[in-house]
Amino acid sequence: MLSGSSRKHSKKRDAVLQAILSTKTHPGASWVYRRLKPHIPGLSLGTVYRNISVLREEGAVISVGVVDGEERFDGRKASHPHFVCEKCGCVKDFTKKAESAISSKISIEIPGFVIDNRKTVFYGLCKTCAGSPTAPAHGD
Repeated sequence: MLSGSSRKHSKKRDAVLQAILSTKTHPGASWVYRRLKPHIPGLSLGTVYRNISVLREEGAVISVGVVDGEERFDGRKASHPHFVCEKCGCVKDFTKKAESAISSKISIEIPGFVIDNRKTVFYGLCKTCAGSPTAPAHGD
């Protein structure tokens, strides 16, 4: 749990956070639930959703956006661009080199506005799906 939070400590919340931090797949609540349920038999999907909501409010995780009808999350909190495959639904972080190239081409000066964060998501086909018309889903 983040320091300074007024919420009481929760083992389930810690487990949800660790599940999100343990992967680079940018999971949704159902993925977290499937991962934790064998280890926490009393866990419900509703509990996972509530704990993810708390973690978002506390700033422990960020939302990447909705992919295939489910909100996906990232434990890497610093602002960075993502890529979403429109075929299989995988979500990937950009490499530092690509991120630097993107940042250098985007001006964030808009008169009358103070921008302290941005969310950049690119959509297209991942390498696997671009090479195969019937590629299986590999986002989870």
